[in-house]
Amino acid sequence: MLVGGWAQASGLPADVQAALQRAQLPPDALAVVVAPAVPGAPPWVSHRAGEPVNPASTMKLVTTFAALDLLGPAHVWRTAVLTDAPVQDGVLQGHLYLKGGGDPKLVSEKLWLLMRRVQALGITRIAGDIVVDRSTFDLPPIDPGAFDGEPLRPYNAAPDALLVNFKSQVFTFVPDAGAGVARVGMEPPLAGVQWPITVPLTGGACGDWRASLRADFADPLRPRFGGSYPAACGERSWPLAHPEPSAMALRAVQGMWQALGGRLDGQVREGLTPPQAQERIALESVPLTEVVRDVNKFSNNVMAQHLLLALAQTPGRPATFDAARERIAQWWGQRIGPVPPAPLVDNGAGLSRDARISADALARLLQVAYVSPMMPELMASLPVSGMDGTLRRSAMGEGLAHLKTGSLRDVQALAGYVHRPDGQRLVLVAIVNHPNARAARPALDALVQWAASR
Repeated sequence: MLVGGWAQASGLPADVQAALQRAQLPPDALAVVVAPAVPGAPPWVSHRAGEPVNPASTMKLVTTFAALDLLGPAHVWRTAVLTDAPVQDGVLQGHLYLKGGGDPKLVSEKLWLLMRRVQALGITRIAGDIVVDRSTFDLPPIDPGAFDGEPLRPYNAAPDALLVNFKSQVFTFVPDAGAGVARVGMEPPLAGVQWPITVPLTGGACGDWRASLRADFADPLRPRFGGSYPAACGERSWPLAHPEPSAMALRAVQGMWQALGGRLDGQVREGLTPPQAQERIALESVPLTEVVRDVNKFSNNVMAQHLLLALAQTPGRPATFDAARERIAQWWGQRIGPVPPAPLVDNGAGLSRDARISADALARLLQVAYVSPMMPELMASLPVSGMDGTLRRSAMGEGLAHLKTGSLRDVQALAGYVHRPDGQRLVLVAIVNHPNARAARPALDALVQWAASR
């Protein structure tokens, strides 16, 4: 009997069934494929394999493998600096244009380097404006709180053609016992944003230090900490999505320019680069293979969305999610095949209630990836059980597997490669969709341990 292109195989291992019973989860909450990594090999386990399910962040495997396969591991994104006027005595006599190219990792340090390179052109003062050009992407407005009501969580940040520091401001707290305070820093510097430079220190255990700060971010320009910071916590960082995400890049560009001593007579605003503007410099991103590693090891949602949009980037035409999804569907048909059918990738990150893929489709993708030239890059990007990334605290066993994790309120998932003592590798996909999905973690661990030792 065929189920979604897979031959029907044995049922769930006894240890997995027992763990599901302890978690009070029915077997039909779980979709599983365990199979040799060789394409076409019959599976060892196939349970509800053809059923479309919500994969949470294991959907990133589709996005990252497609990006590696279509764009190549050396692909980079460019952030260009253009001008429309001459420079005289250190003064740019017109506007400076920053054209975002969709760099997924334009962090604070890279923005600092970009502004330093502008100054290396002999520009210390800009008589006009700094114009931020985001036209590489054509995206609808996105409410960062729409998914789960947590707009300040960095995982909810939306893509941006000029994505600065993942749209997040990072507060740092460093205890100064002599002064009785913790010193507060913020990166990147944001123009117009003022924050308390110290908070009182308190004794006792570290505990829930964020709650003890009694933070108030209601005013995007005036974050406040009305509480105290436990000295026992040592140095800590708190990344938060900027409360006004559309203004993040503008404030960061102006703040960094001013922090480096640059003068600006005009303002930082959003706009388009005119045809007559000349490119002066361009800053390249890290290569795609490094972005893929960050996406999979740490399940970075906004970077995954940038990878998906990169599939739709063409000269003279802004990238859209619709175009990116169309390219994924075409690639799937050519690379993976018509059976199993292509997934519904939505935003490519798995941060979605609508995304769907079957366990056999994800397993088939992993088999195709295993025999592709991109296998080393993809496998190395996955968390190693018990060692790093989102699996660093996993109890399933050190080094048993390279697996992408997925977690939503009602989803728990693992997908990737299991390493056996005899040198054989298996693909494993296990996805739980249930209101009590979090209780399934021991069952998923048991499945990996079974596959590694059977």
